[in-house]
Amino acid sequence: MSKAPIKVVVSGAAGNIGYAIVPRLLNGEVFGMDQPIILCMLEIPPVLPTLNGVVMELKDCAFACNAGLIASADPNEAMQDADVVVLIGGFPRKQGMLRKDLIQKNTGIFKSMGEALNNAKSTCKVLVVANPANSNCRVALKSCTKIPAKNFTCLTRLDQNRAYSQIADKVGVPVKDVHNIIIWGNHSKSQYPDIAKAYVMKDGKKHSVADAVGDMGYLHGDFISTVQQRGAAVIEARGASSALSAANAALDHLRTWLVTGTAPGQFTSMGIYSQGHYGIAKDIVFSFPLTCANGEYKVVEGMEITDFARGKLNATQEELLQEASDADEILSGTSKM
Repeated sequence: MSKAPIKVVVSGAAGNIGYAIVPRLLNGEVFGMDQPIILCMLEIPPVLPTLNGVVMELKDCAFACNAGLIASADPNEAMQDADVVVLIGGFPRKQGMLRKDLIQKNTGIFKSMGEALNNAKSTCKVLVVANPANSNCRVALKSCTKIPAKNFTCLTRLDQNRAYSQIADKVGVPVKDVHNIIIWGNHSKSQYPDIAKAYVMKDGKKHSVADAVGDMGYLHGDFISTVQQRGAAVIEARGASSALSAANAALDHLRTWLVTGTAPGQFTSMGIYSQGHYGIAKDIVFSFPLTCANGEYKVVEGMEITDFARGKLNATQEELLQEASDADEILSGTSKM
């Protein structure tokens, strides 16, 4: 018996990241070649002509998984009966903008997205990509009464992939042989890429990243700062923010969370609504190490947190608490920003 189609919604589908994601959602690499997909693409009204061009291209690709294409400028209509939602559309950061300015611009957008998500299925899974991703995710989940908070996640897989790539280059192994680097906290320059449980496979043997690299000064210094600032480095190099790598990471995130799960002994990182694990404050969206199975995730517990790591976790938590406070003031109408 063939599978029933699932409805996948992508906001900001005509933007650079969206344009890179939508064909790969239909080519079978995430949900499988046997899973028909109704793809609904959401954009703001001025961008609908461009989005219609994307629809034409997707039709011309003749993807076997394509069970229907919808172009919409109405969030309530787009979210109707959605199974999976990827929120990419947001107000982009412009030169001279502070992070708090970005929060002010995006809080209203993601409040509206959260409210529109009340039209989705109660089992809908939501991935927030648009920055500031943690803050936007929190606003959306608190604005949606129908979907459980645990079904909302934000993207830190991009940071994880960046960290894997740096270690692979440093050690001289394929990136597929790097495992279990953790991204803690915010998808920002305060994030903490943690190698405490990470390992590489080299010459048929398992080596801790610390032993394989052999330079803790690098691992506590340039490695962390390179991952934290990689987005800015890409902007400086190509004159635009990460699109291909962000799209690829979003697809990795969906595949691991909803389809394949994590392999035994391995974990991944996603921003989730904190329940207080590792002493992290509740009511913020914080990236933790997770295992995934059957479309659900579970925080990896019992890991030792060193004094060095605790300092990093506290710093990124503090930033997220401030972002949450700023967003709450905007939502309540008391903001002085």
